Amino acid sequence: MAREVVDAMTMRRALTRITYEIIEQNKGVSNLVFIGIKTRGIYLAQRLAQRLKQLEGVEVPVGSLDITLYRDDHHAIDVAGQAELNGADIPVDINGKHIILVDDVLFTGRTVRAALDALMDQGRPAKISLAVLVDRGHRELPIRPDFIGKNIPTALDEQVAVALEEHDGHDGISIEKLE
Repeated sequence: MAREVVDAMTMRRALTRITYEIIEQNKGVSNLVFIGIKTRGIYLAQRLAQRLKQLEGVEVPVGSLDITLYRDDHHAIDVAGQAELNGADIPVDINGKHIILVDDVLFTGRTVRAALDALMDQGRPAKISLAVLVDRGHRELPIRPDFIGKNIPTALDEQVAVALEEHDGHDGISIEKLE
């Protein structure tokens, strides 16, 4: 049974805090591009961009990455099939830009590593930062987020589920024990 650990209001506050931290650490936002990792990272990137526009009056481009083919823990590869990056939708040239990579949950770090590989195939940004709604620990790679909404320590037999209005019909974060 899942137990809610973050409600909609707390999630909204966490995203607002991340937005303020991004503004403070970047002394302006003119060179920023938000790129969300499919699926929920895309919605979070859009929310951050929307909040940034409200606070600073600046429109920051938002792109998306589907990193499925870059994962190193999915080995069912069709060798005859042509490798392609599904759904890389980045509306601007990322060369020389400061990319804020956005995801919902940081766990082992493998999704972020795959996203970095996918991003580098798109161009050469000046800087890449990582914003996550939830850092649950248990890293397997040396990856650390720059912006964190909530640190939620978990056991390995637990799953963190982020629900977003745009995808799930409501906002919230819950933890569920895996069977």
